Amino acid sequence: MDDTSPPPATGNSSTSLTDLDMDALVHCASHLNLQDVSNMAMSSKYLQKAAYSDPIWQSLFRQQWSPLVPTGFPHTSTDREAYLSRRTDVLQFKFIDPAVVNFPITAKPHENLCLDKDNIIFSEGSSVYVLNIDDFRHGKDSYDTLRGHTAKITSLRSIPFEETCLYSSKRQKSDNLFVTSSLDHSIRLWWKGSCQRSFRICNVSVSAISDKLLGDCPSKILASGGSDGIVRLWSLDCSGKRSQHDLKAVLYGHDKPAVLMSVAGHKTSLLVSISRNSKVIVWDTATSSANRSSCCVGKSTVPGAPKAMKCHESLIYIAAGSSVVAIDIRTMRQVFKVNHQEEVHSFQMLPEKSLICTGLAQRAMLWDVRRGCDIQKGEAVAELDGHRGNVNLLHMDPYKIVSGGLKDFQVHVWETGNGRQLSSLNCCPLSDYHRGFRCSAMAVNGSRILTACNGGDYSDLCFRDFNNSTVPIYSDSSILQSKFWAPKSQRDTEE
Repeated sequence: MDDTSPPPATGNSSTSLTDLDMDALVHCASHLNLQDVSNMAMSSKYLQKAAYSDPIWQSLFRQQWSPLVPTGFPHTSTDREAYLSRRTDVLQFKFIDPAVVNFPITAKPHENLCLDKDNIIFSEGSSVYVLNIDDFRHGKDSYDTLRGHTAKITSLRSIPFEETCLYSSKRQKSDNLFVTSSLDHSIRLWWKGSCQRSFRICNVSVSAISDKLLGDCPSKILASGGSDGIVRLWSLDCSGKRSQHDLKAVLYGHDKPAVLMSVAGHKTSLLVSISRNSKVIVWDTATSSANRSSCCVGKSTVPGAPKAMKCHESLIYIAAGSSVVAIDIRTMRQVFKVNHQEEVHSFQMLPEKSLICTGLAQRAMLWDVRRGCDIQKGEAVAELDGHRGNVNLLHMDPYKIVSGGLKDFQVHVWETGNGRQLSSLNCCPLSDYHRGFRCSAMAVNGSRILTACNGGDYSDLCFRDFNNSTVPIYSDSSILQSKFWAPKSQRDTEE
C-alpha cells in the first residue's frame, strides 16, 4: 500500500472538520457567505486560520463587488482587511459617486417610506405605491398602486414571509409581506400587488400595529391598537381559513388609543403597548382566560407624550416628553433614564453597543447608556448639530447615524461610535434652502438611502446606492491612495 494513502477506516475511527487539509478546507469555505465565514472564524483557532485566508476573502469580494478590484492598499494589507475596509466605507456612504435614481412624482407628502429589496414603497392618503428601482433605471416609469383602503393609512410594516408561516413556495418564503392599517377601520395584508387578507373592526379606527408578529409557527399573531383603547390580536393561521375567528382576542386596559406597540425581544408572546396618555401595559398573549384583561402582566407610566418605543431582550426603551426611559419587562422597574432639557422628536438605539440617539431641536444627541442610570445632557458622547429645525428623521446602525429634519434640505451622516461627521447629502437634486425644498421622509437600508423632499408644487424621491461606488469622499491624497477602488480592467478580467 502507498505510504501516502490514508489508513483504512475502522469502526472506532472518526474524522472531524479539523482533520481536513488546510487547502481543501479553504476551498470549501470559499463558497460560504460572510456570516458563515464569521461563524467559522469563531469556532476554533484552526478554523479561524482558514477563515482568514486570502482566497476566502477574494471570493467574498467577487460575490459583493465583482466589477471592482482593490488598488493602492499597502503590501502588508490582507485581502480580509481590504474587504472589511471597503465594506465599512460603503456602509458609511464614504463616496461621492453612488448610483442615483430620481423619481419626480406628484406633490404630496410621502408617508411610511421604506426600501424593500429593489422596490420603494410609500403611502399617500389611502393608497400604497410600489416603485421598482430597476424599471426606472431602464426608462420605465410605471409603478403599482395598491388600492383597497378608503381612508388615510396610519401604519405600514414590512414582514418577511418566512416569519408568517403563510408562504406556499420557496420563492414566496424569501419575499416580504406588507401590512397596512387605516382610519377606515381595517388592516390589510399585501403581496405581489394585491390584498391577500383583510381584518375589519366595526366603527373603530386602527391607530397602531405591532412592529413584529407574536408567537411561533403555525400560530402567528398580529396585534393592533384601536381608537377605542382596545388591543386586538389577529390570527395569521397558516391553514388559510378566513372567518370571524381571525380575531383571536381583545385586550382591555387602555382608556386612550394605543399609539405604539412592540414585541418583547426575550419572549415572543409578550406585547408592550403604550397609549396616547403614556400608560404602558405589558400583555402575555399566550395566557388563556375568559377575562382578557388578566393578560396584563405589567403596568407603568412615563412622563410626556410618547414618540417612539422599541424592545430589546427584556428591556423596553421609550422616548416620551423630554426623556428616554428603559424599563425591565420582568420587574417593571426603571433601568436607566436619559434626560433632556427639551422635547425629544425622534429616537433610535443600538443596544449591542449600549448606544442610543435622540433627535432634538437643531441637533441630535448620541448617548452611552453605560454611563449611569440617570444620564444628564453633559454626559452625551457627541452632539450632532447643523440642522435647521427639529430632527424628526433618524436612522442608526452599527456603522452610521443619519439625521434630518422637515426644515432641512440635507441629511447628515455620522460615525456611530463617536459621532464624527462623515458627509452630508442633498435630499434631492433640486434641494436648495432658498427655493423651499425640504426633506420630508427618509429610509436607509445598508449601503442604500432613499430621501423624499417637497417644495410647493414639486415633489421628488432620490435613491442612492453606494455599493459599487469608486471615488472616495476624502480630499487628502494619502487617504485617496489607500481607499481607492477601481473598475476591473480588461487585463484583470482576462486573468
